[in-house]
Amino acid sequence: MLEDSSIIDRPFADELSDRYLVYALSTITARSLPDVRDGLKPVHRRLLWAMRLLRLDPGSGFKKCARVVGDVIGKYHPHGDQAVYDAMVRLAQNFALRYPLVDGQGNFGNVDGDGAAAMRYTEARLTAAANALMAGLDQGTVDFRETYNGEDEEPEVFPGLFPNLLANGAAGIAVGMATSIPPHNIGEIVDAAKHLIRFPDAPTETLIRKVRGPDFPTGGVLAEDEATILRAYETGRGSLRVRARFYAADEADEARREAGIESLGGGQWQLVITDIPYQVQRSKLIEQIATLVTDRKLPILDDVRDESAEETRIVLVPKSRNVDPDILKESLYKLTDLESRFSLNLNVLDKDRTPRVMGLRDLLTAWLEFQFDMLRARTRHRLGKIDARLELLEGYLVAYLNLDRIIEIIRTEDEPKQVMMAEFSLNDRQAEAILNMRLRSLRRLEEMEIRQEDSELRSEREELSRLLESEDLQRERMKADLTELKKNFGDPRRTQIEAAAPTRDIPLEAMIEREPITVILSKRGWVRALKGHAELASLESQKFKEGDAFAQAFHAQTTDKLLVAADDGRFFTLGADKLPGGRGFGEPVRAMIDIDAEAGIRTMFVASAAEQVLLAATDGRGFLAETSELIAETRKGRQVMGFRPGAKLLDVVPVDPQHDHVASYGTNRRLLVFPLDQMPVLARGKGVMIQRFRESELAAITTLKLEEGLSWPMGGGSGRTRTETDLTVWLGSRGGTGRSPPTGFPRQAPYFPRISAEDE
Repeated sequence: MLEDSSIIDRPFADELSDRYLVYALSTITARSLPDVRDGLKPVHRRLLWAMRLLRLDPGSGFKKCARVVGDVIGKYHPHGDQAVYDAMVRLAQNFALRYPLVDGQGNFGNVDGDGAAAMRYTEARLTAAANALMAGLDQGTVDFRETYNGEDEEPEVFPGLFPNLLANGAAGIAVGMATSIPPHNIGEIVDAAKHLIRFPDAPTETLIRKVRGPDFPTGGVLAEDEATILRAYETGRGSLRVRARFYAADEADEARREAGIESLGGGQWQLVITDIPYQVQRSKLIEQIATLVTDRKLPILDDVRDESAEETRIVLVPKSRNVDPDILKESLYKLTDLESRFSLNLNVLDKDRTPRVMGLRDLLTAWLEFQFDMLRARTRHRLGKIDARLELLEGYLVAYLNLDRIIEIIRTEDEPKQVMMAEFSLNDRQAEAILNMRLRSLRRLEEMEIRQEDSELRSEREELSRLLESEDLQRERMKADLTELKKNFGDPRRTQIEAAAPTRDIPLEAMIEREPITVILSKRGWVRALKGHAELASLESQKFKEGDAFAQAFHAQTTDKLLVAADDGRFFTLGADKLPGGRGFGEPVRAMIDIDAEAGIRTMFVASAAEQVLLAATDGRGFLAETSELIAETRKGRQVMGFRPGAKLLDVVPVDPQHDHVASYGTNRRLLVFPLDQMPVLARGKGVMIQRFRESELAAITTLKLEEGLSWPMGGGSGRTRTETDLTVWLGSRGGTGRSPPTGFPRQAPYFPRISAEDE
C-alpha cells in the first residue's frame, strides 16, 4: 500500500487542541476585542478605511451603504455582507454610540428596537469624529499591512487623537473571554488624560473625579456610589446599575420636576420618563409596564402611555392621587427594565495584541503612550517633508541667482541636467526641479516668495526639532491638542450619577391605594370606616343600631393593618381596606374573624400605632408585648394572653416611645404610678402583677410621661381633659396597692387618651 504524504499521523486530541487554539486566538485578536489604541475592532476599522478611500468626508455627499459594504467585503473583510452592514449601522446610531462615527441618511433603526432598512436604501458618510480618529494616516504614523488577498493595503490601527475606546465603548464575545466597555464623556476623558500627563502616578481614585463614570447616549441615571464606581474602574471589572430618569420639564415646582411628577390639577399627577437605560428597547420596556397593568401585578399603576417623538416621553398614570410616587418607582425598578445592570469588563488588546483586563488608569496610560508615539512620528514625518522642500528651495534660489546662465544651458546644451549639476553643485532632484519650472515662475516676485518660504520652513524645522528633543514640550503640545479636541467635541454629561440603595421588594399592602379613613367601633362590635380623618370628638353622635352605642374611634389609612383584641386574650388582624363604608351601621367584626361565641371584642387599634403595647387583665396582671408579635395571619387569630379563673382582657394600650411610667386604677378607687421599665416584655402568658387587689379588679390603665403628668377626660361630654402634673403621692413600685386618686378624678373608670397611627 502506497503512503499518502498529505496524511499527518498525530493524536487527534493534540491536533484538535492546537487547531481550536488557533481559532480562539483568531477570534480574540481579529474579531471580538477592541484595540486599546483606537478602540476599534477590525470590521469597524475596515469600514471607516473603505469610506475614507471613497472620499466620504463630512463635507461630501452620501453614498449607498451597499457600495461601502461591497468594498469592505471585497477588499478587506471577507465575511457576510449582513454582518458588515450591521456593524456599519451601529456606528451610525446615536442611541448606541455616544459619538457616532458614521453619518447615516435613511432608516438606521431606532431606540424602540426597529431594525435598519436594507443597505440598498440607506446612504452614509463619515462624521467629524471619524475624521479625527483617522487624522495622520498619511503622515507616516502607523504601519500598513496587506489585505487578506494581497491586492491592497490597510492600516493596522488608526492614529488620531480621538479617544474612541472610552468615548464610544465596545462590546464583544470571544472564545473564553468577553469585553464590555461603556461610553464616556469626551470632556471628562480629556480632563483625566491631561491630569495623567501632569501626574503620571495619579491613582484611579483621583482619575474618577474627572471621569465620573459612564455617560450613556440614552442618558439615564447611574445609581451607584463613588466607592462602587472606584472599585470597578480599579479592577477593570464590575457591575453598575443604570436607571431611567424621571423628569417633568413643564412642572413649576423644582423638587417635583426633578422627581418627574407632573401636576394635572385637582391634586392629580402623573410620572414622566425622559431617559431609559442604555441598550434597553423602548417598545419592549413599555410592553413590560403595560403587562403589569393588564395582569394586575402592580395595582397602584392605572395606565402607561408612549408620548415619545424625537425625545423619549413615557407617561405613567397612578391609580389615584394618593399613591406614593416613590413606591411606584421602586416597584417599577424591581419589576421592569427601568433599572438594568451594565457589566463593566475592560478587556482589550494592548499594543502587542495581547488580551488584557485593564483598569481606567492602565487604559489611559496605554492610550497616551500611543498618542505620544504618534506625535513623535508625525513630527519626524513633517521634518522629512520640510527637509525635502528646503532642498528644492535651495536649488530654486541657485537658479534665480544665475537665471541667465541657467536659461543659456537649457537652450544650448544637449544634456542640460548634467551641466547644471556640475556647474552649480546641484543634486539630481534639484536639477530636475529646475528643469520642470514653468516660465511664468521666472519673475522677481517668485524669488522673494521662495526666500520667505525658506525662512518659515527653517523656523518650523527648528521648532519641531526642539519638540522631538524635549519631553516637556511634547507634554505641553499633547495637552494643547487635547484641549482643542475637547473644544471641538466636548458636550454636557447626559447620564446623571445619583447613589441609590438597592431596589427592595415592595409588599403588596404598600401598593394598595392609600387613603385616610376614620374607624368607628360600637359597643356591640360593629365597625365602619368613614372617608377622611373626621373630628374624633364629634363621632359619639353617630347613629347606631337600637341598643348599641359608640365605643371608640381612631384615624387610620387604607393600607394599615388593624389589630382586634378579644376578651379571651386572642388577637386578630384585619386589613383597613376591607372595612365596610361609613353608610349605615357597618358590619359586625365577628363576621370577619373566627371568634368564640362567648368572647367579646375589647378594643381595636392600628398595628403601626406603636412598636409595643401594654396588655392588662381585670385581675391586675399584664405585660408588654411587641406589636409585630400580635399580628395573626389567619382568621382564627393568635392566643397571646392567658388568665386566672374569672379574669379577662381589660385593655390594650399602645405605648408611646416617650412614655416612661404606667398609671393603673382599680375599682377600689386606688391609683398607682410606677416606672414602665418594671414591666417585662413577653411573647405570651399571664404576665406579672401590675396592681394588687383583694376583692377589687383593675378598671383602667395607661402609660404616661412623668414630667407631663396624668391626663383624663372630664365628664359631661365636654371633650376637655384635666391633668395632674405632680404625681409624687401616687408613685410606687409595680404590684403595689396605690392611693386614692386626685380630686376631680371620675368615679367611673376613665378611658385615657391614646396615641394613634397619625401621631407616629
